[in-house]
Amino acid sequence: MYLHLGKNVVVMYSDIVAVCDLDNSSHSYITRKYLADAEKKGQVVNVCDDLPKSFVVCEASDGSQIVYLSQLASSTLLKRTNTLSFE
Repeated sequence: MYLHLGKNVVVMYSDIVAVCDLDNSSHSYITRKYLADAEKKGQVVNVCDDLPKSFVVCEASDGSQIVYLSQLASSTLLKRTNTLSFE
């Protein structure tokens, strides 16, 4: 199964590590540092035209991480999975 993040970008459910609300999680110093480090490493992909509302952390099969910035709310992304958990 795939999740559409915006701008014709889709990721496999199995690659998703976390779906986070950018407003709530960016209050934490640790999250801001993680996103800044990912940006420096070139691991951030912006898939929105407007201000991002969420970010999705994915892990590729080689172990590398990619952080997608999406203009869709984290609740919308979770609703697109037809379930509120990955269990």
